[in-house]
Amino acid sequence: MIGIIFDMDGVLYRGNKPIPGAKEVVEFLKENNVPFLFLTNNSTKTPEMYREKLAKMGIEVSADRIVTSGLATRLYMERHFTPGKVFVIGGEGLVKEMDELGWGLVTVEDARKGKWREVKYVVVGLDPGLTYEKLKYGTLAIRNGARFIGTNPDTTFPGEEGVYPGAGSIIAALRASTEREPLIIGKPNEPMYEIVREKLGVEEIWMVGDRLDTDIAFAKKFGMQAIMVLTGVHTLNDIEKLNIKPDLVLDSVARLIDYLKVIE
Repeated sequence: MIGIIFDMDGVLYRGNKPIPGAKEVVEFLKENNVPFLFLTNNSTKTPEMYREKLAKMGIEVSADRIVTSGLATRLYMERHFTPGKVFVIGGEGLVKEMDELGWGLVTVEDARKGKWREVKYVVVGLDPGLTYEKLKYGTLAIRNGARFIGTNPDTTFPGEEGVYPGAGSIIAALRASTEREPLIIGKPNEPMYEIVREKLGVEEIWMVGDRLDTDIAFAKKFGMQAIMVLTGVHTLNDIEKLNIKPDLVLDSVARLIDYLKVIE
């Protein structure tokens, strides 16, 4: 049996607009009992928040079918690190995941009182409310010995108006200011793969994504079928430029049904 992993931004939707045919693909998978997961490197929302967003677009899935880089970061930290105070540079979803760790969060207000010195982990994701002050205290904590953790490496992501700066851009600023290399959790890295492999429980996995450097590289790295769609960040020209070659290129996720019907 095959299992399918879908990236979300640029594959199922752009911003708050669904990609035509995405709903039909998901319904086909449910009707035919094909295991699937939605996997996003965007940590600004929790799985439940993404479930609600998808439902508004007519795509009905349970939250346990959704894995975010924020969730993956929390699970990895629970398994591999000892408890310690966390300073978060990220959106609401990442703050909630880190709060769920129960290790204690240091806020910007706490940091102003000198508590950045108590921070053991600086966890960085996409932050729509990014300020210089957050970067300042993140830098101070990392230079003071805190572990530098990034949710994902995406420097950009597709939005309704075009391409927006992503978590990787914020991580790059801290890498420059601290001269430290972060541990990156999300695609195309192993911590993310461990979680999705465990959740899907199948031998053959198809990865459907729009980014060559994360989605397609992720698939290639771990022996998955790499399916690229042209509704997100990267184009056909980027395949040669980046020298990352997908196994299959589709105009959009809607075309996937044609291939699934052959297998069924």
